[in-house]
Amino acid sequence: MADYRAPLDDMRFALNEIAGLDAVNQLPGFDDATPDLVDAILDEAGKFGADVLAPLNHTGDQEGCVLENGVVRTPKGFPDAYQQFVESGWNGIWAPEDWGGQGLPVLVATAVSEIWHAANLSFALCPMLTQSAIELLLSHGSDEINAIYLEKLVTGQWAGTMNLTEPQAGSDLARIRCKAERADGHYLVRGQKIFISHGEHDMAENIVHMVLARSPDGPEGIKGLSLFVVPKFLPDADGNPGARNDLRCVSLEHKMGMHASPTAVMSYGDDGGARAFLIGEENRGIEYMFIMMNAARLAVGMEGVGIAERAYQQARDFAKDRVQSRALTGGGADPVTIIHHPDVRRMLLAMRVQTEAVRAIAYRVAGAVDISRRHADPEERARAQSFVDLMTPVAKAFSTDVASEVADLGIQVHGGMGYIEETGAAQHARDIRVTRIYEGTNGIQANDLVGRKVARDEGVAAGELIKAMRETIADLTADDGGLSDLAEPLTAAVRALETATDWIVDTWPQDPAPAAAGAVHYLRLMGIATGGWLLAQGALCAARRRDQGDTDPYLDHKVLSARFFAEQYLPQAAALRATILAGGGTVAAVSPDAF
Repeated sequence: MADYRAPLDDMRFALNEIAGLDAVNQLPGFDDATPDLVDAILDEAGKFGADVLAPLNHTGDQEGCVLENGVVRTPKGFPDAYQQFVESGWNGIWAPEDWGGQGLPVLVATAVSEIWHAANLSFALCPMLTQSAIELLLSHGSDEINAIYLEKLVTGQWAGTMNLTEPQAGSDLARIRCKAERADGHYLVRGQKIFISHGEHDMAENIVHMVLARSPDGPEGIKGLSLFVVPKFLPDADGNPGARNDLRCVSLEHKMGMHASPTAVMSYGDDGGARAFLIGEENRGIEYMFIMMNAARLAVGMEGVGIAERAYQQARDFAKDRVQSRALTGGGADPVTIIHHPDVRRMLLAMRVQTEAVRAIAYRVAGAVDISRRHADPEERARAQSFVDLMTPVAKAFSTDVASEVADLGIQVHGGMGYIEETGAAQHARDIRVTRIYEGTNGIQANDLVGRKVARDEGVAAGELIKAMRETIADLTADDGGLSDLAEPLTAAVRALETATDWIVDTWPQDPAPAAAGAVHYLRLMGIATGGWLLAQGALCAARRRDQGDTDPYLDHKVLSARFFAEQYLPQAAALRATILAGGGTVAAVSPDAF
């Protein structure tokens, strides 16, 4: 089984040349986030990921989690690794220093998180959920709640979770039945929640659940939901874990993958009611929960980036070692390593270049998050927020779709050995599959993109993106360093995106069903066009650096990536446009009785 090493060259290139780390460094409060400091952080994170987390990935998958007398035991080595993670300060890397964090940009924290997800996806899910809980409390937690919980969540001493869905609800949160009743200075929550990742575990000393429940006097449906802090142990007067709250894990799900990440069925209030504390105001729970969900959506996109990178590295190393068959040309009678075969090289390039594309998208969105929060100019903040809103569903869904494809290709590169668990290739495909369901399925992300992010604002944000893409096309056309050939396929992809966008804007208000039926295709179209655009920007940066005398061979790699993506993926844009415009009507017109 191949070792994991963080792809620091590509991560640094994406941070500096595509995501705009220099601009983020200029934002108020980020003066210390210099390239040298970020390089040092990435180096240390890479070592921790490779030396501490990655060795537990396969063993954790094989051992899994066990529920014993109401306590979940994670695989051997996980609690110790978590303590090292917390003691090293990794949990609160982006959080405000006032609450025990390091106050670094979201962009830097996003890059670091790629390493955790790639090294050990099951482990990384725990701090990822905690960070979403931190986002929530920073936005809407009361002074009293934050004084008790926030610093311990930032340091990782306590872990956080999201409790949304229930057996009868699925993604339709309006059907939630879990209820809250007012008590003396708090609330009592009763009900059951399912699919609660790290809902119970033995890594942190306390688990702080963010629970969506129906308000005592709230209206029916989604508007009657409120959000509550429900700790596993009630903090005592000194802020330490005290009495056990009335909640328990009643079972663990038996899953396709991510076996080392416990997915709990949680029961609240079996003995009278779990003590809960209201976040913000009653009946605004969905609004508040979207703070967590949007943070988690970008984080889930990074899960896709991480596993795509891990699967690529494993397939690449296997292809360099596996000897099989003679070379088609230029070889003798002896068999060669399979990396000499054109189809294997095609698969490896497909894995690597698609991973670079989704990394570029995710990092670009993360950099925009920082600008939307810190830029001095309110217009710049609004422009960055518009980009974040538009691209968050793409960063989540396109990245995880691509990661599933990359992991599947990794099995194919291994051949029969890929289907054998001992190689580890199959684990990546099993683990990544759930990310296309997390935080709203990728179909839900696509409907969000089409209905809320494109149709509702009449294509304004998408138009700004297309305008930026055309600026890059102009740079490619003017380039005399051999990149002008990238302009034509990118132009065609942008034209396809523009046509599809205009059709959605025109169609949705009259009849949303045909547009919704093609929403997944539209999201993929936007992902492909955006990936091609950012890789082309990377190629232009590489060319400029070569012109300035930089002889790093890695720069040739970036030009190759942009060219391969332009040849292999940008042509798909025209077919996706045709599918969106023609196929949605047929799907929307089919009666459920036809199946």
